[in-house]
Amino acid sequence: MNQTTSVDNLADPLRGFGILIPFVKELGFILDFFENGKSQIIYTPTAEHLNSFEVAHGGAVMTLMDVSMATAARSVDKSLAIVTIEMKSTFLRPSYGKLTALGELLHRTKSTAFVESKVLNEQGELCAHSTGTFRYVQRQTEVG
Repeated sequence: MNQTTSVDNLADPLRGFGILIPFVKELGFILDFFENGKSQIIYTPTAEHLNSFEVAHGGAVMTLMDVSMATAARSVDKSLAIVTIEMKSTFLRPSYGKLTALGELLHRTKSTAFVESKVLNEQGELCAHSTGTFRYVQRQTEVG
C-alpha cells in the first residue's frame, strides 16, 4: 500500500486514525490505508505485548484484527462509527516481528458490515485470520 504514510504516521499522535483510541495508541498500531472497503494496519509488538513464548499475545493480535475489520468497514462511510457485534479468530502460526493486518469489507447493509482480516508476518506468511460482524452507528458528540 502506501509506505510513506507509515513514516508520516509515526509522528502523528492519532497514528492515522483521525480520532484518539487510547488502547490502539498504547499498542502502537499505524493505520497505513483505509479506502474502498479495505484497510492496512502496521503493528510491531513491543516486549509488553508478548506472551510467555515471546510472540505477540493472542489478545493483541485479536485487537489488531478487530481494528482492521472496523476500519475496512468504516472506509466506505467515514462519518459513521462502528461497533463489533461478533468475531471469530483463528491462529495459524506464531505472530512475531512487524505484522501487517489487511481488513476487507465483504458485504454491507445499511446497518451491518461483514468483514474479514488477515495478519501477515514480515515474510508474508499468514499468521491469523478473523471474520466479524459490525454495526454502523452514528458517532456520539462529546458531552461537555
